[in-house]
Amino acid sequence: MRILITGGAGFIGSNLARAAMVEPAVKEVSVLDDLSVGLRGNLDGLDVNVVEGSILDPAALDAAMAGREAVVHLAALASVPSSLLDPVATHHANATGTLMVLEAARRHDVRHIVVASSSAVYGMNPVLPEAELTWTQPMSPYAASKLATEAYALAHQASFGLPTLAFRFFNVFGPGQRHDHAYAAVIPRFVHAALRGEPVVLHGDGTQSRDFTFVGSVCQVILDALRRRVHHPHPVNLAFGTRASLLQVLDELTELLDRPIAREYAPPRTGDIPHSSADTSTLRELFPDIEPVARPDGLRVTVEWMAGRLGLEHAATR
Repeated sequence: MRILITGGAGFIGSNLARAAMVEPAVKEVSVLDDLSVGLRGNLDGLDVNVVEGSILDPAALDAAMAGREAVVHLAALASVPSSLLDPVATHHANATGTLMVLEAARRHDVRHIVVASSSAVYGMNPVLPEAELTWTQPMSPYAASKLATEAYALAHQASFGLPTLAFRFFNVFGPGQRHDHAYAAVIPRFVHAALRGEPVVLHGDGTQSRDFTFVGSVCQVILDALRRRVHHPHPVNLAFGTRASLLQVLDELTELLDRPIAREYAPPRTGDIPHSSADTSTLRELFPDIEPVARPDGLRVTVEWMAGRLGLEHAATR
């Protein structure tokens, strides 16, 4: 199987590329990335074909898509705060970009496509856990663009027979996730600050909760989906019921480092939701053999990776 990963130099994409290189069913991996967020260095040591370009560029898409049998579409502007600053840019990258990827897949007779949506589409849905067929209420332009992402993918499946699987990711974390940009996710920010002995910043009171999902588990599911060419008429939550509050994550990090972590509190961020938790029934039905990495184990691996990056290998964990 020859696969293309859009956004393959990013956090999830590069982890997936690395996992795909040792997957017997995968014969060749290509990456399309404009390197606006992803880093070329994330792919160091991997025998992958890299096309530097945007999913909004038809020529770059055609160059990357030629000869591919499956596509994993991860390229996106994945930030609620940045979508509030520039909703149009987020729409172009996430909604229009997805449509262009799907149309390129049709031009090149791709047999299977996996796309990344987000738990953000549930918004202020008060019912937990969040099931795929309950209502959605996006609370940010980012969330709205991800609802468009999955809608376009599933519409192409219904209209054109393109086998599609739309995953709703839930707060993925792990090695390779950047802490050093304005809209970094919470776990890499926490880990980086804690390892440097700096206070972590909590937006809100820390009781807000998420289904934190280790990136290795996400890659397991995606590769199994590609291997078996799994598709589905509805979106599928990609999470394993590992909900925790930010305060719980800090407690786990404190135990790993065996030292106290100072905390600073800031106002809640616009567009953030208080709680998120996945109904995992559909995922378990489709992928019964996947055993996810437990959150504390994933956090340990993440801390060790970040410590190595900071030259603190011997100060990582107990």
